[in-house]
Amino acid sequence: MDLEHARAVAVEAAEAAGALLLDGTRGPLGVRPKGGTGDVVTDLDLASERLLVDRILTAFPSHAVIAEESGLLGASGGEWTWLVDPLDGTNNVSIGLPAYVVGLALCRAGRPLLGVVHDPVTARTWSAIRGCGALAPSGSRLTAPYRPSPHGPLLAWTQGYAVSRKDARAGTLRSALELSARRLLQLWAPLLQWAMLARGDIDGIVGYRAEVIDLPAGALLAQEAGIEIRALDGGPFDERIDGAADDRSFVAAHPKALPGLLALLG
Repeated sequence: MDLEHARAVAVEAAEAAGALLLDGTRGPLGVRPKGGTGDVVTDLDLASERLLVDRILTAFPSHAVIAEESGLLGASGGEWTWLVDPLDGTNNVSIGLPAYVVGLALCRAGRPLLGVVHDPVTARTWSAIRGCGALAPSGSRLTAPYRPSPHGPLLAWTQGYAVSRKDARAGTLRSALELSARRLLQLWAPLLQWAMLARGDIDGIVGYRAEVIDLPAGALLAQEAGIEIRALDGGPFDERIDGAADDRSFVAAHPKALPGLLALLG
């Protein structure tokens, strides 16, 4: 498997989908409810997903695809699986907030090896191959800086759709972060937060029962930029996509900032 070729295919597909989304946000969105948690889906999600899946399966017909809206597509049971998030930030788009990205990840036997995140609004793309580092939009190596602030860290929070407002653990974690952080962002676009962490715009991310579709691409990008990811108790983080939802709770930050962030969570 030529991962550089796979990266080129993924980048081209993500940027084509991004152009579709950017153009589509100027017209009617076709917003409708999705599930029973207050989430929504738009015509743009579906159009972007069709484009991405078509590009991927044309280039790699023997691969499987898990797409956010369509589920499992392509050949099942193989060692290579793509994760497709056609519009990460749908809720933002639905209210006219231009904060959204496209995300693609390629996994081998459940382990992410390639991640691509494209921001249509700024026309910037970040990508990473495991063990080969992360690339900034300029093509240069992306390295997350360590810039501690005397006023506390700038953090982001993300949680899975199934997490209830009554979830005591989620409430405790958010409260601890809000008391100690300079700001606690909740952007409704986890992949955008991962890109921000990788380039040093924020200091850390805490995730609680995160969704599997929008985790691997961003997490790999951040890791290859030098970010460390741990479980909430400070132990190893299970990055495989076939783990349980509880296993997708994490703390991510620069290695020098991670001990302090874990301490905030008690």
